[in-house]
Amino acid sequence: MANLHSIEEIRSFVAENKWAFLYVSQQNCSVCHSVLPKLKQLLAQYPDIQLGEVDGEEVKAVSAEYQIFSAPTLLLFIDGKEFIREGRFVQFQKLAFDIERLYTFETEL
Repeated sequence: MANLHSIEEIRSFVAENKWAFLYVSQQNCSVCHSVLPKLKQLLAQYPDIQLGEVDGEEVKAVSAEYQIFSAPTLLLFIDGKEFIREGRFVQFQKLAFDIERLYTFETEL
């Protein structure tokens, strides 16, 4: 997992990784701290997906750049284009289904 500390690092992370998953959290967010381990466990099944964590309080520009209004926010980019967005209360069953569908489709091409 990459820790991203500036909007430039975030942009580079999304641009340089075919599968870029951004996890935007805040330090005083209990939901954020409970979601991250589950997300890591889910993404362990997909070696091509790179996970980047952003502290929304540290990198305030991420909110404007990616229209983030709550924490945590989970964003999956494929070739720089946003395909999945989940916020605050993440439905992991749906998220797992959506990732599997995209991952299977992309790897079959």
